[in-house]
Amino acid sequence: MAKPISLEKILFSQGFGTRRFCSDLVYADLVKVNGVLAEDPEERIPTEGLMLNVEGKDWEFHEKAYIAFNKPPNYERSHKTTHHPSVYSLLPKPFVGRGLQCVGRLDFDITGLILISDDGQFIHKMTTPKKNIGKVYEITTPEPITQKQIDRLLNGVVLDDDPKPCFATACKQLGENTLAMIIVEDRYHQVKRMMAAVGNHVAKLHRTEIGQYLMPEDLDEGEWRWLYPEDLQKLSKSVDAPSA
Repeated sequence: MAKPISLEKILFSQGFGTRRFCSDLVYADLVKVNGVLAEDPEERIPTEGLMLNVEGKDWEFHEKAYIAFNKPPNYERSHKTTHHPSVYSLLPKPFVGRGLQCVGRLDFDITGLILISDDGQFIHKMTTPKKNIGKVYEITTPEPITQKQIDRLLNGVVLDDDPKPCFATACKQLGENTLAMIIVEDRYHQVKRMMAAVGNHVAKLHRTEIGQYLMPEDLDEGEWRWLYPEDLQKLSKSVDAPSA
């Protein structure tokens, strides 16, 4: 069990501001600890099961942040955006304060499941192909998807920047113009370029699943939720076939 730490350090670790600012929040009667108004920023608090309320908003303590986010279209995953707003603008400010990063790639026009964390080891694990963690994409195309195209995706296609083929590890046709596809790698514009390589085009792209973690049906666009140990276990498992 983790040792109790000062309330000031707890607030700082959660991204509420500098340690001085966190102390001032307590002195201004703006912090509750498990429903009780806090008075001393140096009070040592057990962190297990800790629920804070800061400036009227509940905040569940997590030593490391792991969240699932349903990305809307036309948002960039960068802190420093170019042409579109950042996904971080849709998250609570403490997440930005503690330096959360998006896990892997997801272009501005792609929608769906994205992971966000401040755990570097977790980010590496979820992005390295060596872990064989699949990602399921639902692809909508303007032209009908043929069995020949699916076979080529499964057998591997060569992209113009790398002689090493890209493979879909599994495919499931959902309709004449829709396909669920699993990939393990995370190359630049990979799904779009793979579909172009087999003679089709991506009109819409939506990510539904990572590992065996399926994005919850009640997680609306622009919303997020905490990931718990059972969710992280699902993320670490390889998915065998698209569940869409």
